[in-house]
Amino acid sequence: MYGQQEQAAIGFNPKKRGRPSYLPLLCFDGVTRDVWAGSFHPGNTHVATVTLARLEEAWATLPSTIRTVRVRADAAFFDHTLIEWIEARDAAYVIVARLTAPIKRRLSTLPYQRISGEVAAAEFQDQPPGWPGPRRFVVIRRPVPAEPSWQLHLFQLGRFHYQAFVTPLPLTPLSLWRVSNDRSQAELIIQQLKEAYALGKIPTQDFPATLAFFHRALFAYHGLNWFKRYCAPPAFQRATLQRLHHHPFWTPALRGRPDGHPTLRLPASHPHQVAFQDTLQRIAAVRPPWRR
Repeated sequence: MYGQQEQAAIGFNPKKRGRPSYLPLLCFDGVTRDVWAGSFHPGNTHVATVTLARLEEAWATLPSTIRTVRVRADAAFFDHTLIEWIEARDAAYVIVARLTAPIKRRLSTLPYQRISGEVAAAEFQDQPPGWPGPRRFVVIRRPVPAEPSWQLHLFQLGRFHYQAFVTPLPLTPLSLWRVSNDRSQAELIIQQLKEAYALGKIPTQDFPATLAFFHRALFAYHGLNWFKRYCAPPAFQRATLQRLHHHPFWTPALRGRPDGHPTLRLPASHPHQVAFQDTLQRIAAVRPPWRR
């Protein structure tokens, strides 16, 4: 943030160090990309102090038909209290491990096996301090030329980068790596919220108003997500707001009154005319509960 926004505080900010910020905490559905829960906090809020409340909120909204839950999270959620809470609900998880000094010391001594190209993996059992028992850790080792990212919580040792996960899932290291990497969907959604929904430009200095602005952005995102699911043609069901705006919705038309009926005529050469007509038909076919 730039200015005197209420409750903006200096916290973890790897891109603009020393700048005050806010912390949005978001829980997404890995399949539909719906937002199950979201909250907004001062930038110096420790994630561990607010996560369980959001998880409980998300869990309460899960449909009763869902039998299996897998939680994916980054290293900010590497906390035994959180993991025990998930395990108590018979759910699985893949959480990026924080590379503490004891874990770093083990990295060079593990027996690695190649899993894809120059990527290798190893695993071990470990019980970090304060944890009630050992857990399965999987380590992915990649050559240094792979572009580093703080979001992946990489650690460089010699000519390799290392990334670790904690999980109870009996999957191969390669499958676990893919499951964890699919969490990048969340980063794409956050980028959309910042740009297309203006969450990156807080228009007020008053924190309650900022909080309302945050939830308005989530509401708008969620509404468009449902619109795409039920009304958009298949080719546009994963489209961003910007793409939907320009294709097919930003469509030129000519307004006329043939036989006295107001009519919009689309140009025959418009490349997305079929998608536009398909969307209108899907909208007309939707029957909300109060009309059934």
